[in-house]
Parts: sequence; C-alpha cells; structure tokens
Amino acid sequence: MRPSDHPKLPSSEITPESSYLDRRSFLVAAGVIGVGLAGAGKLRAAAAQQGGAQGAPVARGTPFGLQPDDRPTPWEDVTGYNNFYEFGTSKEDPKANAQQFRTRPWTVKVDGLCDKPGDYALEDFLKPAKIEDRIYRMRCVEAWSMVIPWRGIQLKDVIDRAQPRASAKFVELTTLNDPRQMPGQRGGLSFINWPYVEGLRLDEARNPLTMLATGVYGRDLPNQNGAPLRLVVPWKYGFKGVKSIVRIRFTETAPRTAWQVAAPSEYGFFANVNPAVDHPRWSQATERRIGEFRRRPTLPFNGYAEQVASMYAGMDLRRNY
Repeated sequence: MRPSDHPKLPSSEITPESSYLDRRSFLVAAGVIGVGLAGAGKLRAAAAQQGGAQGAPVARGTPFGLQPDDRPTPWEDVTGYNNFYEFGTSKEDPKANAQQFRTRPWTVKVDGLCDKPGDYALEDFLKPAKIEDRIYRMRCVEAWSMVIPWRGIQLKDVIDRAQPRASAKFVELTTLNDPRQMPGQRGGLSFINWPYVEGLRLDEARNPLTMLATGVYGRDLPNQNGAPLRLVVPWKYGFKGVKSIVRIRFTETAPRTAWQVAAPSEYGFFANVNPAVDHPRWSQATERRIGEFRRRPTLPFNGYAEQVASMYAGMDLRRNY
C-alpha cells in the first residue's frame, strides 16, 4: 500500500488526562498493531472517562497511528516540557525564556530549485492550504514520548505550490536566527552551528503525514512549542521537527542538518524511529511516555510503518539511521 492510499481514521474528540503526574515515575507497555475503527472508539471512550482538567483544552482531531491505550499528553506537559535549544537546554527553559518572543509579523521564504519562489507573510503562506487537526505519537531521540494533538497544514501543499524542478530531491527547512530574542543562540550551545537546519527527502516531505504545525490542542502554537510554524514528521525522532521556520529551500543534495554537523556519529539524516538501532549512549528499544508509570516498547517508525515503510524499501536502515 502506498502512503497516499492509506485510509484516514474517523475524526474523534479525545479528552486529555486530568492528572499531572511526576515525570520521573512514568513509562508503559504497548502493542504493535495500529488502532482501527473499533480501537479508535475505545480510545475515545477511555479518554472521556478520565475527564478534563478545569479550563484545560480538549484534544480534537483525527488519531493517526494511535494504540488503544494512547491518550493525549496533558496540555501542561505538551507546553511545559520541551526541547527548543534556541531558548535553553533544560526542558523548562523554553517556556520560561520564550514568552516575549515576537512571532508577528512573520515571513517565510520559499526558494531554491523551484519555479515559484517567494517571500510570504505567514497569513498568505497559510491561506491556500487546508488547516487540519491531527493527533500523532511523538518520539524523542532521548527515549521519551508524547501523544500530541497538532493543528496545521500538509507540507505537500506548500511543495505543490512552489513547483519544485526535476533536479530537486530534498527540502531544507531553517529556523529563525535571532540571538537577541533567542538566548540559546548567544553562545550557550556553541556546538550547534546556528541557525538550526533540518531536511527531508522530497518524497518524505510530500508524505500525507508530514505537517507544518501552526497549533496544538486547537490553539495557536505557543512560543515554546515552535511558534508560529514548525515541522512535524511523526515517524521520525523529534529533533527533526525544526521550529520557528523562516525558510523552505529545495536542493539537489541532502542538507547538512544541525545535529549531523554537531554530532555526526550520533545523529543521522533520516532519524527514523528504529528500536533495533540504539543511540551510542542509550537503548532505543523502549520509551518513557510522559505521564505514565511503566516503560513501553518503541514501535518501528513510531507506529507508522504501514504508511511510510515503503519509502525505504531496499535501504539498510542500520547504516542509514
């Protein structure tokens, strides 16, 4: 089955867990079969029984690749436990340091090997595309995970409008470089060559699962989560999700991404979630889901193998990590 042929699951409304649990205590077991129609119904029912915290937003959207026991990670964790090194190295730094970050006005440059380049105000950049709510699993390379209700557009829509040339094989995405607003760019992380750069093969970027997120939990994306525009690729480790994007460039060769440059022996270009390939300093076989008590097995391609594995047929996924 091609990625574009995979049927979408029905829309759902899922209420998040009400309790905010100690992050040091989490971690759980899970199966390998993707949630089907019956599983999605059980997921809704189980989540609804939990109820929502007073004033907490409710997760709405199509659940892609979820297991019956996957519940949306509470708003407080999604927006308070983040990697965004432009604003600091601890998980709490982004929320503390990004509150005054200015995301309007915002311009996105589209250029490189395409027939319709341009500089777009964010509103004009988003206007032609369909905004969708989708609930995805998110697996960090550090072996923790979340379930996040994103809002955004398909990157494929942006690519189609730009009309990449036949020579374009990759998409490079770049974050804002503004040390005045981003304290992490002022020398605290000298091993990262700012600005933060990420990239995808063109077929990966065109996959229907690949999103440019503009919101979370039905609300505008908070600054600490990568406002106003971030990449979401749910079958890859979270560090691929470049935040506060200002440039999308089409290239013939693979971009040199931020973590490839910083630590080439530890981070590859593809960054597909693969429990059989450990990080040099820790196992990737299991993960700690934020808010849970037991570890759970990590799934190949983070549970999205049916939709994306065909793109890597014939590749050695141990060497092309």
